[in-house]
Amino acid sequence: MAVGLKAPDHLYPVKGVRLSAVHSGIKADSKVKDLALIEIQAGSSVAAVFTQSHFCAAPVSLCRQHLAQKPASRFLLINSGNANAATGEAGLETARLCCQAVADAAGVSAEEVLPFSTGVIAEQLQPEPVLQAVAGLVEDLDANGWLATAEAIMTTDTLPKAVSVQLCVNNRPVSITGIAKGSGMIKPNMATMLTYITTDAGIPRQALAHLLDGLVATSFNSITVDGDTSTNDSCVLVATGASGVEIEDGDTEFHAALQQVFEKLAQAIIRDAEGATKFVEISVEGAASVADARSIGFTIAESPLVKTALFASDPNWGRFIMAIGRSPLEQIDTDRIDLYLGSVRLLHRGLPDPGYRESLGQDEMSRDEISIRVNLNLGDASARIWTSDLSYEYVKINAEYRS
Repeated sequence: MAVGLKAPDHLYPVKGVRLSAVHSGIKADSKVKDLALIEIQAGSSVAAVFTQSHFCAAPVSLCRQHLAQKPASRFLLINSGNANAATGEAGLETARLCCQAVADAAGVSAEEVLPFSTGVIAEQLQPEPVLQAVAGLVEDLDANGWLATAEAIMTTDTLPKAVSVQLCVNNRPVSITGIAKGSGMIKPNMATMLTYITTDAGIPRQALAHLLDGLVATSFNSITVDGDTSTNDSCVLVATGASGVEIEDGDTEFHAALQQVFEKLAQAIIRDAEGATKFVEISVEGAASVADARSIGFTIAESPLVKTALFASDPNWGRFIMAIGRSPLEQIDTDRIDLYLGSVRLLHRGLPDPGYRESLGQDEMSRDEISIRVNLNLGDASARIWTSDLSYEYVKINAEYRS
């Protein structure tokens, strides 16, 4: 059951973007969509980041190649149900065939098509279901196809994930709409999640790529379910310019709205994490560097003992201290650390707070949404990490994933 997350309802169309989705036959259940196509109008800016896994999937390799050859991508083809990872040259050939099919149906070059896959690793993706579905996907492209596409890219997700905002820039409406999938095998390290975020604002390609790097760092690269990085992680940001509004470097309102979309989608992945019963925000303050703050945050977030205590609503906060203590920091002074669970102070200057009572900790740990805050009192750097608990259901989902 997703924690504080509902299925999206109203999603703003983005001028210059059309989408479609179908059941192609990759998944056995005929009621489940498993293939989607996103069309991007000519002249748009496209930026992407991908998994850093050494075992990156065939579509990731081909995406990188196509972006190097034709940066102005026109179509994104996404399948769920099969990751097309660890599939060798045969997997690459399948990805190429699928891109060529879209190119032939839409009248573009194959290099203008970016392929994406998610699902079971090390099983060959059969191209026939995709090839047979492509013509219909092209024919059914629609500006309002966001929700169907969000459903088509799901694997163990319990809900489709989408965020949409609209704002006025220079007295003109600008839309930002994005979708994501991801529930387990989540520690993106980009640069099993896929994210596609689009806006009809105009942003030059190099500026868009720089913007994407910063946005990913404080959103999708600040979440973890189990500390595992997928072979297929990808995040794509598109700016079509179809609204007629050009975004300047100093446009703080637009940048804040885009940041909100990235963060909400990242948090949605954690709220729908496999077996999750808790949504947890870990804030680390007063660090000597952002890297130090993130190191401590991730060490707490990925500790099995911390995560099982969270699942049990057990205020055994000695586990937080344990995780802080084993984090790989060179500069740390335990006599300076303040530690909070929600509004309750647990440690003050490295010692148990004299006002702490077990009942106070129990109240905080019994919540569905929990905050843990660490102040190292060493500097001005900070970071936020979002994570989930570790439940019986997480083990069950992953034990039965292929059955």
